[in-house]
Amino acid sequence: MMCRNYSAGKSMIRPDWTPATVALMVLGFIIAWPLGLLMLAYILWGDNLHEFKHHAQAKWDTSRFKEAMEDMGAPMRSGNVAFDEFREKELKRLEEERRKLEEMRKDFDDYMRDLRMAKDREEFDRFMSRRNSQSEANAGDNI
Repeated sequence: MMCRNYSAGKSMIRPDWTPATVALMVLGFIIAWPLGLLMLAYILWGDNLHEFKHHAQAKWDTSRFKEAMEDMGAPMRSGNVAFDEFREKELKRLEEERRKLEEMRKDFDDYMRDLRMAKDREEFDRFMSRRNSQSEANAGDNI
């Protein structure tokens, strides 16, 4: 096992055999063995994570699959110009319909909020008038 030189100001949770990492590994094995295994892998190979990330990113950047994944976001063409135009027109119509429905939902939510506020105001006013009439009646009884 390679001994790593860390300064005293470093974190206790680092890819090394510190008391904290060993405790987390044991706790991970107690709770669920994959967690303990992940912690063990972090202890053993955690120093290489940054290097691995850069290597994986470089491989992905030169991969054919990256282009395929990026092309998946673009709308697919059928090869038939008339159908593609129809499809685009229908998608725009559906998007406009969705926007209208969303606007109607917002308007309804606002209406319901106003209705609840009016109901709450009415109940509060009724409570205050009943309370005031009871306090006036009690004040008249005490005289």
